[in-house]
Amino acid sequence: MKKLIVLNLIIAVIFAASCQNNQTEEKTETMTEKGVQHPEWTKASNIYEVNIRQYTVEGNFAAFMPHLERLQKMGVDILWLMPINPIGEKNRKGTMGSYYAVKDYTAVNPEFGTMEEFKALVQKAHELGMHVIIDWVANHTSWDNVWTIEHPDWYKKDSTGNFVSPYDWTDVIALDYNNKELWKGMAEAMKFWVAEADIDGFRCDVAMLVETPFWDSVRVVLDSVKPVFMLAEAEEPSHHEKAFDANYSWEMFHTMKAVAKGEKNVNDIWSRIQLDDSLFGPEVYRMRFTSNHDENSWNGTDLESFGDGMRTFAVLTWVMKGFPLIYSGQEAGLNKRLSFFEKDTINWEQLHAEEFYTQLATIKRENPALWNGLYGGPMEVLKNNHAEKIFSFVRSKDNNTVISVLNLSNDTLSAEIQLDKSHIGSYTNAFTGEKVEVSEKLSLNLAPWQYYILKK
Repeated sequence: MKKLIVLNLIIAVIFAASCQNNQTEEKTETMTEKGVQHPEWTKASNIYEVNIRQYTVEGNFAAFMPHLERLQKMGVDILWLMPINPIGEKNRKGTMGSYYAVKDYTAVNPEFGTMEEFKALVQKAHELGMHVIIDWVANHTSWDNVWTIEHPDWYKKDSTGNFVSPYDWTDVIALDYNNKELWKGMAEAMKFWVAEADIDGFRCDVAMLVETPFWDSVRVVLDSVKPVFMLAEAEEPSHHEKAFDANYSWEMFHTMKAVAKGEKNVNDIWSRIQLDDSLFGPEVYRMRFTSNHDENSWNGTDLESFGDGMRTFAVLTWVMKGFPLIYSGQEAGLNKRLSFFEKDTINWEQLHAEEFYTQLATIKRENPALWNGLYGGPMEVLKNNHAEKIFSFVRSKDNNTVISVLNLSNDTLSAEIQLDKSHIGSYTNAFTGEKVEVSEKLSLNLAPWQYYILKK
């Protein structure tokens, strides 16, 4: 099996290289050991999830547009818009329905605005140096999607010939990827948005429920228009041979929550990293997060999930291997669970954490050691005298070194961090600008949940 996987990965690299001549609009820099070639603009990127419905009182593209310059100044690189398609009405949940019950794959939700307004949003983001990806729901549609009339054979059926819902998702029905005509139709719908609206890629909902060969084939179709960025809501190693640049690090998120609640400790975080390294190559981008639309709406706010350590874990997602996510409103100190099927506007009166996230974006951008995949440096754990409570590690790339020390506990601790001779030197506290001389033993007094990020 291992030999077969290696052979497939080699074929994927050769195939991707052969497709480079079709990538005309932006250069793709090869920075992979195998599999997918990442667009060059992703090398130091972060991602920001946009919930259009809840972002403003109006809940539309036009009202969101003025926020673009603020987000650009905050350091946002990639905007991920939750589904922008019309929402099904049949068997709808709640008053407004789920964004993920798509009624028409090539149309814009009229609640959000028009196609021209969406194109203007993408163009403005591009002018500001940002990129835009949209949420894509390939596994299922609403009950009244146009395909149910035009292509009923593209859907799964029960023994009596009726459409079926996946799991208990009663507002949607499952598509049948055994039908290769569906592959063509779905690929054309995705290509439409790249060609027509100039988007830069997709975040693919429950990507593990759609067979990997489809994703492999659609990546070729999309890259024939321009190099795209593909994020899978999944943790499937096979996704990264040909199809996806990045995935969700769900298991790391759950581990961090357990550490915050005292159910696990720092050693479990490092064990999780090592396990992930055995599953995914160093070229794969793992999306790190402390919130997203699912977690916020169904499981809790940042404070509910991480308590007093919420900023400490946010810092960790920016300095560990991976690329970080900000969810709509986190920079405003979002302190409520946003309703999923109803209108529930984010309160923007105070941007409690905007400076915090701006600093994190600057730290990541200015330090190549923290960049994504093979662009950045590996993580090397530094031994300390509170191994279960303090997470200390170093990342180096070329002449850049970043030392991270995070107290992941509610205790006040006197830390002794062990370093080797190659790490000795004069560093700067990335948050305060204070100069710190680092020898082979770094001594720090850490308040509960305190962190130090030192750069050289």
